[in-house]
Amino acid sequence: LVVILESLLPFFFIFEKRRPQARELILLATLCALGVAGRMAVFMLPSFKPVLALVILSGVALGAESGFLVGSMTMLVSNMYFQQGPWTPWQMFAAGLIGFLAGVLFRKGLLRRDRLALCVFGGLATVLIYGGIMNPCAMLTYQSNPTWAMLLAYYLRGVPVDLVHACATVLFLWFFSEPMLEKLDRIKTKYGLLS
Repeated sequence: LVVILESLLPFFFIFEKRRPQARELILLATLCALGVAGRMAVFMLPSFKPVLALVILSGVALGAESGFLVGSMTMLVSNMYFQQGPWTPWQMFAAGLIGFLAGVLFRKGLLRRDRLALCVFGGLATVLIYGGIMNPCAMLTYQSNPTWAMLLAYYLRGVPVDLVHACATVLFLWFFSEPMLEKLDRIKTKYGLLS
């Protein structure tokens, strides 16, 4: 848990050192609020959440650091409604990492802004990164003497949950990526926010 918390700090320090404008902070806070509201709106559907889709779009539109912040802060704030626990820093790190990677891959030209590319990235990132981090978290949270066999069992038991989460991410990216990116581009142009 301490290692995960320590790994979050450099991202926050980088962002703080950059001295963002108030209008940028308002935009990021609004995106976090949308993520929290989206997670709460579909609370009755386990693992079917739009959060990672919004995090990916934030990373692509606003840059890697902003994607990380939207992902990590959305998980922190939404867990005030869902329940905080030792898994919260892991969720913050996993969602933030996906936003960060989306921003980096887009900036390097390895991730395109079209729906299909974003959906493929979103589905793979949800299963491999988010699931890949949260499944060991579950094992370490509930098992006092973890083994490799337990880790494999946790990964296998997590596959259905990860697939439902990936389907939600792909679905939300498919329907909302283009209008959301257009709106974020317009806001960036109007208020002079350059990622």
